[in-house]
Amino acid sequence: MEFFDLQPTLQWMFVPKKIPNCPPGLEYLAQINQLIVCQRFDLQDVIGNLETSKAYEVMNNQGERIYFAEEKSNFFLQNLCGSSRPFTMTIYDNVGRDVITIRKALRCHCCCINCSLQKLKVEAPPGETIGYVYQNFHPFLPTFKLKNENKEDVMKIRGPCVISSCIRDLNFNLLSLDEELVLGNVSKHCPGFVTGLLTDVDKFGIQFPFDLDVKIKALMLGASFLIDYMYFELWS
Repeated sequence: MEFFDLQPTLQWMFVPKKIPNCPPGLEYLAQINQLIVCQRFDLQDVIGNLETSKAYEVMNNQGERIYFAEEKSNFFLQNLCGSSRPFTMTIYDNVGRDVITIRKALRCHCCCINCSLQKLKVEAPPGETIGYVYQNFHPFLPTFKLKNENKEDVMKIRGPCVISSCIRDLNFNLLSLDEELVLGNVSKHCPGFVTGLLTDVDKFGIQFPFDLDVKIKALMLGASFLIDYMYFELWS
C-alpha cells in the first residue's frame, strides 16, 4: 500500500540497547513515559472518502517515530461492524520488524451484555502473549482491565461518565487495582505532547510512569487502539 505521508521528514527514534528479559522491540518503551498516536491515510482513500485500512504513526513526545502500526481487517466487516469488527494490528519498529501484534475478535458493541464485552490480546513478539485488555460491565462508566499473560489483573482503565462531543478533553485514566492511584491516561487531547503535528487527523495521547513494566506499556498501547475505535472515533 502506498501512503500519503503527512510528515515525510519525521525521524525515527534511535535504536536503544537490548534489555535483559525484555521482548525484542519493547526496549523503546523503557525510555519513555508518553506516546502520541496519529493516523496516516492512503491518499486515494482520502480523495475517495473510502477507508480500506488504518495505519498509524506512534511517536514519543519529541516527535520521533517509535513504531508504525497497521490494522488488517476485512473491508466488509470494517464498514458493516465498525468498532465491533475483528482486526489484527501489527506494530513495526524502524527496521521493519514485527514487534507487537494486537488481536481483537468480533464482538457486539453492547456494554449491557456481558458475553459481548470487548476484549483483545497483545503479543510481543508476535505469537507470544504478554497480556489482555478486557472491557468490564459498568452501568455508567467505560471501564477496562489490563491482564498479564496468565489473565491476572494488573491495572484498570476508567473513562468519563459522559462520552459526548461537548467534552473538551476526553481522558481515560490508568488506575491501580484498588483504584486509589491515577498512574496515567489515554486522552483525545494531549497537552504536553508535540503540537502542530498531523492536524485534523485522528490523534490521541498516552501517558504512563517511566518505570512501568514495558509489557504493561505495550498493553496500554493496545488498550488505546480499542478505546479509540470504541469512543474517540465517535467523538471526533
